[in-house]
Amino acid sequence: MERSTVLIQPGLWTRDTSWTLLYFLCYILPQTSPQVLRIGGIFETVENEPVNVEELAFKFAVTSINRNRTLMPNTTLTYDIQRINLFDSFEASRRACDQLALGVAALFGPSHSSSVSAVQSICNALEVPHIQTRWKHPSVDSRDLFYINLYPDYAAISRAVLDLVLYYNWKTVTVVYEDSTGLIRLQELIKAPSRYNIKIKIRQLPPANKDAKPLLKEMKKSKEFYVIFDCSHETAAEILKQILFMGMMTEYYHYFFTTLDLFALDLELYRYSGVNMTGFRLLNIDNPHVSSIIEKWSMERLQAPPRPETGLLDGMMTTEAALMYDAVYMVAIASHRASQLTVSSLQCHRHKPWRLGPRFMNLIKEARWDGLTGRITFNKTDGLRKDFDLDIISLKEEGTEKIGIWNSNSGLNMTDGNRDRSNNITDSLANRTLIVTTILEEPYVMYRKSDKPLYGNDRFEGYCLDLLKELSNILGFLYDVKLVPDGKYGAQNDKGEWNGMVKELIDHRADLAVAPLTITYVREKVIDFSKPFMTLGISILYRKPNGTNPGVFSFLNPLSPDIWMYVLLACLGVSCVLFVIARFTPYEWYNPHPCNPDSDVVENNFTLLNSFWFGVGALMQQGSELMPKALSTRIVGGIWWFFTLIIISSYTANLAAFLTVERMESPIDSADDLAKQTKIEYGAVRDGSTMTFFKVRTLQRPLSVCLMPG
Repeated sequence: MERSTVLIQPGLWTRDTSWTLLYFLCYILPQTSPQVLRIGGIFETVENEPVNVEELAFKFAVTSINRNRTLMPNTTLTYDIQRINLFDSFEASRRACDQLALGVAALFGPSHSSSVSAVQSICNALEVPHIQTRWKHPSVDSRDLFYINLYPDYAAISRAVLDLVLYYNWKTVTVVYEDSTGLIRLQELIKAPSRYNIKIKIRQLPPANKDAKPLLKEMKKSKEFYVIFDCSHETAAEILKQILFMGMMTEYYHYFFTTLDLFALDLELYRYSGVNMTGFRLLNIDNPHVSSIIEKWSMERLQAPPRPETGLLDGMMTTEAALMYDAVYMVAIASHRASQLTVSSLQCHRHKPWRLGPRFMNLIKEARWDGLTGRITFNKTDGLRKDFDLDIISLKEEGTEKIGIWNSNSGLNMTDGNRDRSNNITDSLANRTLIVTTILEEPYVMYRKSDKPLYGNDRFEGYCLDLLKELSNILGFLYDVKLVPDGKYGAQNDKGEWNGMVKELIDHRADLAVAPLTITYVREKVIDFSKPFMTLGISILYRKPNGTNPGVFSFLNPLSPDIWMYVLLACLGVSCVLFVIARFTPYEWYNPHPCNPDSDVVENNFTLLNSFWFGVGALMQQGSELMPKALSTRIVGGIWWFFTLIIISSYTANLAAFLTVERMESPIDSADDLAKQTKIEYGAVRDGSTMTFFKVRTLQRPLSVCLMPG
């Protein structure tokens, strides 16, 4: 800083010189002399960690601002730090009053919820900005206006978790929380079952000094594969070690951690396990400027004395440190915009607020900056952060990798998508040993015949073994073939439990099933199928009926018994009608003695017997001597002749076909016909797809089926 000097020679002191010196002292010196701005920090300490990481970030930010004069060219930023014990809200209030008496422009910290509330109430009464960088309970008092919080809002975090659950299409989710605040942070997810088809099971981690293995064992037994952990990064590091010990660090599990420091954990032991591990990241490490600051931080931390084991990578900047760094910069930006910011000493017992406090608080809320944690803007009404991004990171063999981004306004955007997903699956199979379950079924899988004892995969041969060997050569994986213990393909009982190879896959006792396993709808609900190597359906084999010699009444076979009965009834009916009509019409009565025209005796040829004979003669295509004379009887006779013409023609055609070609009788034409009847006995493999088919088709009817074991 340049200094202004005035040389006053003796004898030249005049009245004008006095006015010049007064002007210089009143106007020039205040503009050239550096202004000092003091901020206060209250940080909590624990026994094993004498210096809080937030305190280190607080000092690191102040030092960076003072070294780089572009942000505050005429102001020097100083600080006053007070340390308190954890959960000591009374001590926090007392230290806050001490700092306000010194004259601070803003107060930072502490981090625990009860201490934060105590300090926030004091700052709100004296109208001094309170800067928060940790998650806290939502404020129920609308008068708390003098604070900002750089930590993402709990509702936004909960929405982000729910969006990811919906993206992955998880139907059953287990939420494991560390303390009761976790239930508040995940409210949107916990309320999801009422709006979405999601089943949620909630569990609580044991205290820090207790083992979590019993809880993990119960989760493993219950087949809970999609787990969301809401805990600190220290707890997450310990939980991951116990998960590895329990054998739950496999590709069948997907763990999601709500901590924003998953990227900073030492995940070297889990990179090649194939486990699915996802989390959020607030640090914008893709920005070169941010990367350079993090590198400087890491160099300073590596030169410092070693800290207790926390599961973090050496020298890695955590999210809480980055938020504290950004918070100091936000206050510096606001103070740069404020001209002639005068900080006065405040007394807690006098309740006299800071005169410039509301103006300075508004400047802080209006400030915008692209910091270590991305774009920073605040909601002026509640002081919470808005329009921020959360990187979605996933554990890969190369380390944590960004696979998407969640914005508080636009929601989820997965940049990874299906890109290189098939390649990742192919690469993940390389040099891995898969447990393959199968079943003995010629010619797919059968024992190899040999004079020497065989072991391992050499015991088997068949089409499925050849197919498995070819896949192994292409994808580069190893395999261990094991026969399914119960010798069944896989079926579901009345309780919804599976057996056979399907159960082996569901319980993850096998990674792959290579067998003549039929693809069915119910099986596709619980396991995934590849494209089938053979397409077939249910085939029915039955014996061809033996030919029979014609019997005495074989001439009746061309027409059914019903038709013959209807023809006989028609003949009788026509005979009766003809008899009645012939009795009523006068034209059917004649004189039996034509030589005696005066005779009163008349006769009628259509007696009941003659009428029947007329019908039978017409049916046999032979006719009779009886000839109708009246118009009415001729109409009845003509109709009957036409009917007999059709019947006899049909009979003749069917008789010719029946005598030349023996008819094939088919008692069943489909599997449904077979399932509907009970006379023919049939068999199916127990607990196979064919057996399931007939079980469904028979419904409530008793099932009488010959079952083949295995």
